[in-house]
Amino acid sequence: MLTEEELGWQRRVREFVAARIAPVVDADFEDRHFRRELVRELGELGVLGMHLRGHGCAGAGAVSYGLACMELEAGDSAWRTFVSVQGSLAMSAIARFGTAEQQEQWLPAMAAGRAIGCFGLTEPGAGSDPAAMTTTARRDGGDWVLDGRKRWIGLGSVADVVVLWARAEDGVRGFLVPTSAPGFSAHDIDNKLSLRASVQCELHLDSVRLPAEAALPGAVGLRAPFSCLGEARYGIVWGVLGPARECIAAAVRHARRRQVFGKALAELQLTQAKVADMVVEHQKALLLALHLGRLKEAGTLTPAQVSVGKLNNVREALEIARTARTILGGDGVTSDYPVMRHMANLESVRTYEGTDEVHTLVVGHAVTGLRAFS
Repeated sequence: MLTEEELGWQRRVREFVAARIAPVVDADFEDRHFRRELVRELGELGVLGMHLRGHGCAGAGAVSYGLACMELEAGDSAWRTFVSVQGSLAMSAIARFGTAEQQEQWLPAMAAGRAIGCFGLTEPGAGSDPAAMTTTARRDGGDWVLDGRKRWIGLGSVADVVVLWARAEDGVRGFLVPTSAPGFSAHDIDNKLSLRASVQCELHLDSVRLPAEAALPGAVGLRAPFSCLGEARYGIVWGVLGPARECIAAAVRHARRRQVFGKALAELQLTQAKVADMVVEHQKALLLALHLGRLKEAGTLTPAQVSVGKLNNVREALEIARTARTILGGDGVTSDYPVMRHMANLESVRTYEGTDEVHTLVVGHAVTGLRAFS
């Protein structure tokens, strides 16, 4: 069901993860360490903005991108998150809504991993309700002046540029904010028990002055950031299949060698029932992701369909991780196995890019034609 090109992307990314991420990720998770030196290597691999065309981007298909996300997240959600923030959020916003000059300034460097971008939408009091954002952008002569706070912004303290969303007189607008701008600061959220090998921040904007050309001219209204979120959500649909696969593999390896009551744990009927259920749900989720990928390539994928994929696949990946943990018994809560690390990471993935509740209501609206929220 996959082309040679798609399988090639999957193979290359899997090899990269095995060589560069898997050997160090447990220590990075424990130490809350973001391994920045991998960013340029990911650029060389071609996965940064890989679904975009031009400006040094690979122009890969949706399924190839999904497979890359799956293999990256099989290593750790932190690295699929990085690729999503860089490519699906920041680079997609610049490619869709930026001027030719803005695109040329940022996209080649971001595709190569020479520059890092982030996406400043969520606020302390406006997570699932971005329409309630309080960050403002006002005109002052020919400049823009931005004030406000953003929270849970991936890569904020390591980024070179923020695609930042603020409320102006004519609605929500997008801006390119260099992180070197006076009045801008980023503060790491250090007490995370999830995504510890990644960087999430709170951004402070205190009278940040930008020239007129910092605005993204095509980004006015919430439809602009929502379209970028759709790209990131699609990557999640595929990405979470990676840790689910790794949890199944760890549980099966353990069950085959663990002896209980005079036989291998894998010989017990209840263990085989758990394994069968995990595999069935993983395969169903993989087929859903592939179906959505083909729809995306055909240009017919809808936001509600992405919500179905994100809602189902994250939920099932977490259930697989929890079931795998029960097969591993007490050892399952140790770092001898990747299951608890994946489980902790998936709790963040379940929340970001739309909670279960938000995606449930998106699907409900699509089915009933009636909105349960504004």
